[in-house]
Amino acid sequence: MSVQETLRTPAAPAAGPVRRPGLILAFLCLAGFMTFLDVSIVNVALPTIEDELHISQTTLEYVVTTYGMVLGGFLLLSGRLADTFGRRRMLQTGLVLFALASLVAGIGQNAWMLIASRGAQGLGAAFIATSALSLLTVNFEEGAERNKALGAWGALSGLAAVVGVTLGGILTDGPGWRWVFFINVPIGLVGALIAPKVIAESKSAERTRSFDVAGAVSLTAALILLIFTLGQTVSDGELPYARIYGGFALVIALLIAFVMIERRAADPLIPFSIFRRKSLRAANVIAVLLLGTCVTLFFFASLFLQQVLNYSAMRTGFAYVPLALLTAVGAAVASQVVTKVAAKPVLMVGLALATAGMLLLFRAPVNASYLTDILPAFALMGLGLGASFVPVQVSAFAGSEEKESGLAAGLINTAQEVGGALGLAVAATWAFRRVAELTEKAHGVPELVNQARTEVFHDAFLVGGVFAAVALLVTAVLLPFTKATGEPPVPRG
Repeated sequence: MSVQETLRTPAAPAAGPVRRPGLILAFLCLAGFMTFLDVSIVNVALPTIEDELHISQTTLEYVVTTYGMVLGGFLLLSGRLADTFGRRRMLQTGLVLFALASLVAGIGQNAWMLIASRGAQGLGAAFIATSALSLLTVNFEEGAERNKALGAWGALSGLAAVVGVTLGGILTDGPGWRWVFFINVPIGLVGALIAPKVIAESKSAERTRSFDVAGAVSLTAALILLIFTLGQTVSDGELPYARIYGGFALVIALLIAFVMIERRAADPLIPFSIFRRKSLRAANVIAVLLLGTCVTLFFFASLFLQQVLNYSAMRTGFAYVPLALLTAVGAAVASQVVTKVAAKPVLMVGLALATAGMLLLFRAPVNASYLTDILPAFALMGLGLGASFVPVQVSAFAGSEEKESGLAAGLINTAQEVGGALGLAVAATWAFRRVAELTEKAHGVPELVNQARTEVFHDAFLVGGVFAAVALLVTAVLLPFTKATGEPPVPRG
């Protein structure tokens, strides 16, 4: 039984009634916010990390993708562990692991030390996110109270990605890029220490000792290997074809093994019968593409602003403030509109705006002006992303029976995390394919180097635009018309 199933399954009650609902909600939202923040907070620091640790630009993407991939790959399994061994206990475990991994990342001296610690952060984040969400659902009664709490959780998790890039710039130009990681250490350790004083322990009433560890490991290993193999297709010299073909073959083998494991498992991580619902299938595909667009934007826009336009890290962070504010506006408007009309048209408008924003960045010149070239693109992206997050969530739950709602929540969250990591890997693979050629043509001339970098980033923005456009096409063709009711799903028939 997974953490998401607590949305629909009787749980062993917390000790006593909710006496301090505001404090509990603030504590759990802060824990979740920290994990979502770390998806993007490192982006603005990447050019500095690249210079100080002498990391190649093609390896730099792994600092972002490893975190998201491990987080996404272990969300469902970590939920089952939390239900069985105690949600608060697993929350504390995740906070400690996240804090210690952040400490190692902060003192990292080379690329692979940093990347490995980012993976450990992702595993800790999986425990935190699932346990915190599960504790939230069992501490707030179903109905308006829980809907309000889940609304606060969703709003903060959506804003975390855009707030992260601003905070990352302030820390990088202030105490230094290592504080992007060090800031998590006291928060995580103090959070683990005070958790028993804030929230009671909780376990599922229908606990199971059956854990699909093999399914989680095979799926996560396949996705991480896929990202690594995609990175191998970018090389300054002769391509390592044996490693590339061998990597893709092993990815296919691991995915086949995952399917076989899930079909035979008594309690599978992902029961494939859930995908019979058209709206859920389409919503998960759209979520993968949408987060691919989002993470590609943050990664490459941060590099473009600093390496081409010569912005400082702090200035880059503040450049994202309008995007963050408009994301909140877009989400607020979408939350109101989606209850009055179907989710599909709202999502189509959001994805159309996001596509337009990425294409504006694709056209940004080497001497781009923030006011005339960057800000309009960020404004469209902010409104588009904000307007898209809400209807995607609505579509994932549309038409689901009460017993399916928990699994649907787990799948859409996993799709978002995996989509961000995979999308960036694809965009980086395509954009960096010409780095060696363009660098050679530049002959070290600063103006030509800047032009070469701009062409690389243009390729990445174009891929991000394609992700959003394909998501728009999937929405138009495959997503049924669904309308938010504002109430949790109820059994049909």
